[in-house]
Amino acid sequence: MFLNSLLHRILRSLAMFAIAVSLLWGAISPPVLAQTADCTVEGACLPFPPVPSASNAEETLQESTMIRREEPNYLPDDAPNILIILLDDVGFGQAEAFGGEIHAPTIQRLWDDGIAYNTFHTTAICSPTRAALLTGRNHQKVHSGTITERALDWDGYLGVIPDTTATLPAVLREYGYKTAAFGKWHNTPATETTKMGPFDRWPTGYGFDYFYGFLAGETSQYEPRLFENTNAIEPPHEFPDGSPYHLSEDMANQAVTWLRQRQAYSPDKPFFLYWAPGAAHGPHHIFSELADKYKDDEGNSLFGDGWDALRARTFERQKNLAWLPLAADAVDTPRPEGMRAWSEIPESERAFQIRLMELYAAFVEDVDTQAGKIVDELEAEGIRDNTLIFYIWGDNGASAEGQNGSISELLAQNQIDNTVDEQLQALSDQFGTEEDPSGLSALGTAKTDNMYNAAWAWAGDAPFRYTKLIASHFGGTRNPLVISWPAKITPDSTARSQFHHVNDITPTIYEILGITPPEEFYGISQDPIDGVSMAYTFNNADAPGQKKIQYFENNGSRGIYDDGWYACTFGPLTPWIAGSSPDLENWDSRDDVWELYDLTTDFMQQNDLADTYPDKLEEMKQLFLQEAEENKVFPIGGGLWTRIHPEDRIATPYTSWTFDTNTTRMPEFTAPGLGRESNTVTIDVALNGNDSGVLYALGGASGGLTLFMKDGKLEYEYNMLLLDRYKAESTAIAPGPHTIQVQTTFTSSDPFGPADVAIRVDGTQVASTTVERAVPAAFTASETFDVGTDLGSPVSLDYADNAPFSFTGTINTVKVDLANPEARHFLPVLSPFFD
Repeated sequence: MFLNSLLHRILRSLAMFAIAVSLLWGAISPPVLAQTADCTVEGACLPFPPVPSASNAEETLQESTMIRREEPNYLPDDAPNILIILLDDVGFGQAEAFGGEIHAPTIQRLWDDGIAYNTFHTTAICSPTRAALLTGRNHQKVHSGTITERALDWDGYLGVIPDTTATLPAVLREYGYKTAAFGKWHNTPATETTKMGPFDRWPTGYGFDYFYGFLAGETSQYEPRLFENTNAIEPPHEFPDGSPYHLSEDMANQAVTWLRQRQAYSPDKPFFLYWAPGAAHGPHHIFSELADKYKDDEGNSLFGDGWDALRARTFERQKNLAWLPLAADAVDTPRPEGMRAWSEIPESERAFQIRLMELYAAFVEDVDTQAGKIVDELEAEGIRDNTLIFYIWGDNGASAEGQNGSISELLAQNQIDNTVDEQLQALSDQFGTEEDPSGLSALGTAKTDNMYNAAWAWAGDAPFRYTKLIASHFGGTRNPLVISWPAKITPDSTARSQFHHVNDITPTIYEILGITPPEEFYGISQDPIDGVSMAYTFNNADAPGQKKIQYFENNGSRGIYDDGWYACTFGPLTPWIAGSSPDLENWDSRDDVWELYDLTTDFMQQNDLADTYPDKLEEMKQLFLQEAEENKVFPIGGGLWTRIHPEDRIATPYTSWTFDTNTTRMPEFTAPGLGRESNTVTIDVALNGNDSGVLYALGGASGGLTLFMKDGKLEYEYNMLLLDRYKAESTAIAPGPHTIQVQTTFTSSDPFGPADVAIRVDGTQVASTTVERAVPAAFTASETFDVGTDLGSPVSLDYADNAPFSFTGTINTVKVDLANPEARHFLPVLSPFFD
């Protein structure tokens, strides 16, 4: 043991010397090198030192002996398998288990076999919650104070989990765990998701042996932009049994396949499986027959009386649940300002609004059902009893980003002025049929990117105030948690009401396994863990809470918990109202009005004590500032910066590109802004005559632009998020070599357009159109730029049935030049983006 330790110290010293020499030559940026780690403590320094050979190597075989070295086991003999299930954008009061009306059998099943927590918290937003979960640290501490699309160059907002905070799967892998992640990632900067990486910031670079899922904040459930490890892959249109493809089911199937491979190849190794499907983030894609289950036998919707009635029913049921500390005479909090009452919704809109909720409910039920398939597999393999399952019902509260209800959810994110009547007209015009002239049947399909009204989200966050993105109040941050481990946790319906946070999951796992959080990981000194273990609650529902302080912050909405007290301030953004904060540039966080609550008697944040205890409030505000400084939260509201300064959004530095047909799956955030900036696209082609297929496309079915040929004619379409489709068509182009040029010119400084589009062949204009309304920020969250094909969901209905509609001629090059890169268009204030 002494020799091993000595050898390890020598190797580490040599490594440090090599780095020091390198620094003298300016070859690398200095990492944070370990200075104080005591590597004689087992696990304090990872990786573990190599095991010396037990063999004896002499000059001849006859004199030598060969004895295989035995790798030590650093885990308890009964180390459990670990499964984390993390749903997306679901509310506290939506599942039947928690008083809601959405059937969710799997979380109820696990609760029946385990325990549940009613004061568990997230960060109110996607990427930060996931970063805190996987590291055991506060989100700004791990440089994830905002979503990756809005990453900034302050340490708390870089969007890159640093080497000083080794992830849970990376540590578990050193201890012998097999690790895999399935579903949504959203912890890699948007500009680093191309085929060029860098891949050390993808899931496989953060400790996962295997990854199957998508990198963006959302994706189509029918044509998801999938990756297997670091390779882009295309999903099938149907499963082997002939049933139609859906991402949630695929995620479950892939997880089951991986479990079976682990059982076949390394049955003695425990596993860590992170299952984070895209549901129920928008778009709310689900099969109509599943949504129809939320109608009664007469065809009347269970949600037909609207969101106010749904919230009231949910709240009444919650008062009767022993799981929640609500008095029989408790009164619900009011609907937030800016959300319309159901009685204000005109009859002409109601079928639309109701259908959106039915689709959402079915989407949630389906993903919960798919999670159940993984639990079934654990039982079939006989390993369920010793599998520790954390089922986190949401990475934040239910989402209000659908605002008034939407057929194309990025209408709100792009702040494109529209009405529900306008959307209904677009549905009817584009998708209406003789059987369904309204086109409502297109909702939930691949043709739309529908998302429900913000008021449905508020109803689903009962009994709390507000929604996702609001970090000050529990409608944005409080999510049910169920933990099940039959071998060690006795099922108990009694609620665990100790205040806990998503950063507590990792230290809980470390305590169970007897793992010392590493002080040094591959030579890099590690930041301390911020979370505290929850293991003390497993078999003692009434154990005093051990988490004393926890701050919250998202886009200036913020709060601070201190041993039963909670102080908070709403912040400058109202996510359910488009353009709600036009004066962000002048917002000063020091002027915000704070509230104060005693959570020991006020579960729902109803009784503001700020005026009663002003000294306590001031003490809490100062505590927040202290925590903010220690955790890299400054500047407060840092995630708002690109709403004030959109020119600073992360983007590639290029202003000209040369592509060919090898260019596919280029994420929109790294691609030329063909739909939002003046530009010229020049295509060198050889035509066979009567050619068809896509020359290039950007975006997808819910919004994008495309240049394609059909029967020898050039066709251009700008799909303005389903509301408008601007088109141009040429006459037939003769066979042979040609230069095709598409010139887009924004005719004013207004990022919403208009823009003139002129198409030329060999210098002669052959077609043109005017884009009256442009998309100023992004067509989609995860669709891509493709040359010679349109992968993913098709931009144009004119070739949707033949997608990906590969080009039949020859494309030599596609060159893109921005016309005036120093005067690029930017939208001054963007709504929350792909959160």
